[in-house]
Amino acid sequence: MDKPLDSALVWFRRDLRVDDHAALYHALRAARRVWCVFVFDTDILDPLPRVDRRVEFIQQSIVDLDAQLQLLGRSHGVEGVGLLVRHGQAHEQIVRLARELGVQGVYANHDDDPAALARDARVLGELAESGIALHTSKDHVIFERSEVLSAAGLPYIVFTPYKNAWLRKLDAFFVRDYPVARHAAALAPVPQALRRPLPTLEDLGFEASNLRELKIPTGSTGAHELLGDFLGRIDRYHETRDFPAVKGPSYLSVHLRFGATSVRTLAREAWQRMQAGSRGAEVWLSELIWRDFYHQILHHHPHVVGHAFRPEFDAIKWEHGKHADALLAAWCDGRTGYPLVDAAMHQLNQTGYMHNRLRMVAASFLVKDLGVDWRRGEAYFAEKLNDFDLAANNGGWQWASSTGCDPQPYFRIFNPLSQSEKFDAQGRFIRRYLPQLARLPDKLIHAPWLARPVDLEAAGVVIGADYPAPVVVHDEARARTLERFAIVRRAR
Repeated sequence: MDKPLDSALVWFRRDLRVDDHAALYHALRAARRVWCVFVFDTDILDPLPRVDRRVEFIQQSIVDLDAQLQLLGRSHGVEGVGLLVRHGQAHEQIVRLARELGVQGVYANHDDDPAALARDARVLGELAESGIALHTSKDHVIFERSEVLSAAGLPYIVFTPYKNAWLRKLDAFFVRDYPVARHAAALAPVPQALRRPLPTLEDLGFEASNLRELKIPTGSTGAHELLGDFLGRIDRYHETRDFPAVKGPSYLSVHLRFGATSVRTLAREAWQRMQAGSRGAEVWLSELIWRDFYHQILHHHPHVVGHAFRPEFDAIKWEHGKHADALLAAWCDGRTGYPLVDAAMHQLNQTGYMHNRLRMVAASFLVKDLGVDWRRGEAYFAEKLNDFDLAANNGGWQWASSTGCDPQPYFRIFNPLSQSEKFDAQGRFIRRYLPQLARLPDKLIHAPWLARPVDLEAAGVVIGADYPAPVVVHDEARARTLERFAIVRRAR
């Protein structure tokens, strides 16, 4: 292929890897010299707490990405290749660096979050003023935006028909990849005048979290390690995924969020095993399809950020004032008196991760037991989750609160006690995060307030001291939720 450009700059964002990377592939094929950059964007970083596992994960993944680029360059006889890293407002840093390097094109992968779209529009305009083109590519999902539409040409708002159409399209399309390595000779050494040491957490104004103690592998190297482990047990995924005390999930969500692994690689692995008859792989692929589904919902219905997908549900009267604040605080801190919910919140607060089944249980409890506006829970998850993704987080919360597209029916309300007894029957997960309840027998650990005084005394548990009494009675809370939704439905 002829290379019409002399030079190009690849802007890494939520795609922290060198393999199967659309923007990098297109740049390497289009230009004679290619440099790579990542910007620690202060517009994103400044509002964050000074201890944030995600920032630490990204910083460590940047170190891995730089090493991968150096290795890729050396494999083609090019020394001095590496990652340019900048710290500041992304739109300013990218435009300035593109001008300094004298490139004709900047290449990046799509990011459909509203703030990212606004940022990219600004970069597009400022680059154009200097005669530099911005080229963007699909990379973060398998099918994006309007690639999967109904026969009427409309976006799907119900998951199952979307999934069926997605699978038909995948069957015809399969999953292409972007073989970066074969074109890597175009990688250019970093100019001496632009070389800077990779920033540390301290350089960025952040402090170390407990990421190292949690032993979360970072970067594409860590993603490869986790994927290899998961593929050895993927065939049982459908049997193990709902039990938080069992090693069932892939634990790749944060790597997928920041693009340390390619979604195409994951979909291809799942598809091939599904074709060979793996039920576990089929169910896992369905989870990847849900991710695409929520991203296309965000694209076509951006009002979901801050509003119910179904506008009539913006009229729901949630609990408010100091009472709602107190209920929210109890939920956030894991002191609702419902052990499975509290253990889930402690897992989130201590690790930045929450098991998928528990995300549904915890969300349902906040909205339908405590009557707290789903947006407040969504915001808390956005602050705490290592794998926070706007589209998926919003979609999950609107599903749980019955305000979204293809939602859980409003009258289906998770019972936290039965969920606990079904999915953590022996209380192993509860004991891990609520050690004060560890000596309670399995049958009592799910609802310690129902235990006899003699059993509580034997376990060394005092309700109200060692562990709180329930903040609500589930059956009464359920009735209030049904009425809350009924009022809205009657008003339609």
